[in-house]
Amino acid sequence: MSRRMPASIVRLAAALLPAPLRDWGKAMRAEEESIETSSAAFRFALGCLGCAIREAAAFHAARIGARDTPQSEPEDEAMSMTDGTGLRPRLVGLACAAGAVGLGFAYLAAAGAPPIYFVMNGAALVLGIALVAALGAMPRTGRLVHGIVPLALAFALLATALWGIAADGAARWVSIGGVALQPSLMFVPVLALRFARAPDGAATVAVVIAACALALQPDRAMAGALLAGTGLLVLMRPGLNMGAAFVAALAGFAVALWRTDASPAMPYVDQIFFSSFAVHPLAGMAVLAGSLLLVVPTLVGAVRDPARRSTYAVFGAVWLASITAAALGNYPTPLVGYGGSAIIGYLLGLAALPRPGASPAAADATGRPQDERDTGPRGDLSFSA
Repeated sequence: MSRRMPASIVRLAAALLPAPLRDWGKAMRAEEESIETSSAAFRFALGCLGCAIREAAAFHAARIGARDTPQSEPEDEAMSMTDGTGLRPRLVGLACAAGAVGLGFAYLAAAGAPPIYFVMNGAALVLGIALVAALGAMPRTGRLVHGIVPLALAFALLATALWGIAADGAARWVSIGGVALQPSLMFVPVLALRFARAPDGAATVAVVIAACALALQPDRAMAGALLAGTGLLVLMRPGLNMGAAFVAALAGFAVALWRTDASPAMPYVDQIFFSSFAVHPLAGMAVLAGSLLLVVPTLVGAVRDPARRSTYAVFGAVWLASITAAALGNYPTPLVGYGGSAIIGYLLGLAALPRPGASPAAADATGRPQDERDTGPRGDLSFSA
């Protein structure tokens, strides 16, 4: 084994460490250089990476918890990914994300996955947690930005379908810095939650565009996830915008099913619910346990914040549908398999969750929180948040 791989992993670990612990990074690099054998250096490098991920996750989670105070609650809690990080469901979600990725590491190690897979998943976890912290630190934005964000994400999905990287008849990926990413795994959960929290005209149009994009790619897994989210929402809170989004998602899913999808299963990514048990029963149990962790924030949110139970239900429906698709077809297994897109998408979804215990100002004139307000016949396609 080349010594460049352990050295690169240690440099990544040093870069991931929070600023107060940068001296640890220097010590890691010095220790790695003093190790004589490549195998011992590699084991040491993986230990450094695990330590860096743990410390970075704890640091950013502590920052999120420190900002989680009543004083940080915006006066008007129209849906925004920048309205401050939330209370318990989000913090529980961060722990679940870290746990799922960690259980995924156990499977990847048992299956003999390349070392770079650990590095990429670990880096995606830290990046996602940092994004949650950064989004929470941003100032509250106005209604225009609230409308632009979902439309921008939807058009990004459409651009991927038209000009993204194509393989085996599917165009689901983009390349950033030589790293292939799947935008649908990152953006569909956010779009579904944005629509659940504020089903205005902008969010409705964004869902329609996203459904078309997923049909064009085609991406049956995320089209099904979007359908699951909108379908559950229209059952719990029926209304004009809910119905329009559901019909669009249903049509997009039907087209995605109709179109040919010949993508083969990728090792360590697809079909690992079955292949993991062939590796070792404990590896299979790790994959199952990690997948179940993804829906825990839904249960916590339903208990801690019953006024917004439909929003948390949408979060759970989207990820449960993604897990089901991974079990039934050649689609990425979220968080426990190799792939940073789902890790980032899950954490962005946590950032889009509401915070429990909203102030009275977050309710409309009926006294009901915005996430649960009536969007029946009065729910028009206006672009106001």
